[in-house]
Amino acid sequence: MQIELIRLKKCGFLFVILCLWGGRAFLSAQTTAQEIETLLKTPVVTYAQAARFVLEASEVLVTGDQGEAFRFALARKWLPQNATPGTPAQLQGISLLLMNSFRIKGGLFYTLTKSSHYAYRELVYNDVIQGRSDPFMNVSGEALLFYTNRIFAQRDEAAELAARREAKKHAAEEEEKQLAVVHASEWESTVSRINSQLQARNVTNAYAKASAVGVVITLSDIQYGANPAELPESEKAKLREIAQILKDVAGNKIMVAGHTAAVGTETDRRMVSRDKAQAVASYLVSLGTRPGPDITYVGYGDEWPVADNTTAEGRAANQRIEILITESQE
Repeated sequence: MQIELIRLKKCGFLFVILCLWGGRAFLSAQTTAQEIETLLKTPVVTYAQAARFVLEASEVLVTGDQGEAFRFALARKWLPQNATPGTPAQLQGISLLLMNSFRIKGGLFYTLTKSSHYAYRELVYNDVIQGRSDPFMNVSGEALLFYTNRIFAQRDEAAELAARREAKKHAAEEEEKQLAVVHASEWESTVSRINSQLQARNVTNAYAKASAVGVVITLSDIQYGANPAELPESEKAKLREIAQILKDVAGNKIMVAGHTAAVGTETDRRMVSRDKAQAVASYLVSLGTRPGPDITYVGYGDEWPVADNTTAEGRAANQRIEILITESQE
């Protein structure tokens, strides 16, 4: 005998059991309408009876033998140690069976103890067990069906919520990509103008490109003296030319990022790159490029390489300064 839906008015609530839940069988051939009717009429289920039903509903073990299901659950400590196949099932013992069979993650105390007491408290907290219930009370067949169905319902709700969040995240990512394309295109004319001026001013090892957040002027193979915080005159001359170009891009903030090749320790690389970026930022401020608060700096070490660090050319490319021109956040 097969059924699709049972609706029974019991104890003031509409009890619903779906044989097909989310497109998969909630009940297998072993679980018949007759068994559901039997459970609904059973004032107190035994641990063997509960184990067979819950293990099948959770797709852990499909068997028509209640004894086999009981032994399976008891061996895995999913039932109280003093439980026997014919023992009336208590609520906290059923809670332990449900938590383990459906692989429900619990809080700290349940995780540490895996006890029936904390299993019961977890299901109360998760609203599977509703209202005030004695953890030592005997569980009826109807209550067992209700608790099982509550877990399925909550899983369905969680899956739906996760799907909505994923869809929202995807939509936001797509919107961000579209905005990045728009912003990049808006900066293209500025990029073209800066590159033309770099060429006209004979500024070597420098070029501009558009990014999602603005324009990046990259200065590769930048030279420093023994002290990274001090700029040699050759680099100052280059920065004076760039400062004049930056003054033409008015109303925007600037961030100077320092990068190094993979040489030395990670701590040293990050510190050196930061000192280099600070030296460039300070010099641009001294040239009147922007007020101090409008020019920031950061050191990334070798976190973002653009070339192979095993070659001299690659290390020279990675040892660079990037000047990011961003929109003002007025």
